[in-house]
Amino acid sequence: MIGTRVAAGVLAVVTLTGVAACPTDEPANAKMSTAVVASKRPTESLKPLLEQRLPNVKGKAFTSVIVSFPPDARAKPHRHGEAFVYAYVLEGVVRSELAGKPAKTYREGENWVEPPGSHHVLTENTSRTEPAKLLVVFVSNTGDKLKVDDPGS
Repeated sequence: MIGTRVAAGVLAVVTLTGVAACPTDEPANAKMSTAVVASKRPTESLKPLLEQRLPNVKGKAFTSVIVSFPPDARAKPHRHGEAFVYAYVLEGVVRSELAGKPAKTYREGENWVEPPGSHHVLTENTSRTEPAKLLVVFVSNTGDKLKVDDPGS
């Protein structure tokens, strides 16, 4: 068992790795009561690059963004409305899963597409230490929101 003395004003958080903190001045056979506080995983951030109406396709727009995933980041389950989506891994390793399909891992230089109406149930950076980055291109209905998180996620 790992013992740790917690100084006043410092919050000890038990992470999902299963390491528990307890004071060292308790007897070894004392009954432990540990409150587990699950830390939230970081999420992705989007940086818009270009948004333009398609001049030869009425009602459609082309949008490109850089999606950055800090180490261990995971996006909430979401949809991209009626957009056609193309994703290209610029950096790192990303795991992606669409509803009804197996999860796949993509490395730098690899890419995938998502048909309109797809439910993106998993997108995560597989590394706990290195960032990951995607170039994502949307062909969508002009004015549509490009990412809608699932309710309650």
